[in-house]
Amino acid sequence: MDYRFLGRSGLKVPVLSFGAGTFGGTGPLFGAWGTTDVEEARRLIDVCLEAGVNLFDTADVYSNGASEEVLGAALKGRRDSVLISTKTSLPMGEGPNEAGSSRFRLIRSVNDALRRLGTDHIDLLQLHAFDANTPMEEVLSTLDVLVRDGKVRYVGVSNFSGWQIMKALAVADRHGWPRYVANQVYYSLIGRDYEWDLMPLGADQGLGAMVWSPLGWGRLTGKIRRGAPLPEGSRLHATASFGPPVEDEHMFRVVDALELVAAETGKTVPQVALNWLTQRPTVSSVIIGARNEEQLRQNLGAIGWTLSPEQIAKLDEASTVTTPYPHFPYRRQEGFARLNPPIAI
Repeated sequence: MDYRFLGRSGLKVPVLSFGAGTFGGTGPLFGAWGTTDVEEARRLIDVCLEAGVNLFDTADVYSNGASEEVLGAALKGRRDSVLISTKTSLPMGEGPNEAGSSRFRLIRSVNDALRRLGTDHIDLLQLHAFDANTPMEEVLSTLDVLVRDGKVRYVGVSNFSGWQIMKALAVADRHGWPRYVANQVYYSLIGRDYEWDLMPLGADQGLGAMVWSPLGWGRLTGKIRRGAPLPEGSRLHATASFGPPVEDEHMFRVVDALELVAAETGKTVPQVALNWLTQRPTVSSVIIGARNEEQLRQNLGAIGWTLSPEQIAKLDEASTVTTPYPHFPYRRQEGFARLNPPIAI
């Protein structure tokens, strides 16, 4: 297993981490992801640790806390061998203080997560969404207290825009509060928007990307074909509305390229898609999920080998789309290109 620094921090994380969204799954979204119980979760964690995957990501909103509970129970007796990442800020109820990142909500959410996880600290706490109603000084000073109290080690964000992250970093620097070191983002061969603003920001400000849904919400499994119905067991029957369109020529063009590269490498389509992500700038860890041991072992086969420059170019060409203003067309002009050089890996 390859380990990388999480952004501009001293914490090393595995290039592949495990997403526990399938643990304890309930409801139309998380139930479609998976319904892994404690015994099954323990076995999946065994496989992860054997492969060197020691970072497990969850969130309080995943099945209304059940994911954290199952993960905590499955990790009992080996907490010191793993890193736990969880998220908060999305609604956990109908009450007026059941959502957001206020001091009230953050302190209560962290205490609740610690109880569900059966631990005394969270290695990485990420804000799951930007709270426009709470002053940044209140959010960041509260995170500072949680870090000083030893309940949280590192802090990050997820689903923030570039200006929101940059403003928060400026406030943190002004007061000497902990900086965000992680940005959990959607990034895949059929969703490369991360590259336009958030990737340059991460490279400049030292935020490591933790990639969620690296297979495009199940669209890059190699099982979806032009003109064919969705596979009977596909979770897309229940979750298609949460991601990009299924019947999309751009997606099929990417899948065509993936199949060509898979044939050249002797790997599967998902393994190629995951490997491509591990070689992208600013990516610290790619979060993989699995409903069973077979899926997990397949995903773990995405590392230990490297795509050739020619194969990467083939995937890049198939997945590139026209970027919006102000990224296009000016970056193609010589003067703008000198001011905006490509991001180095």
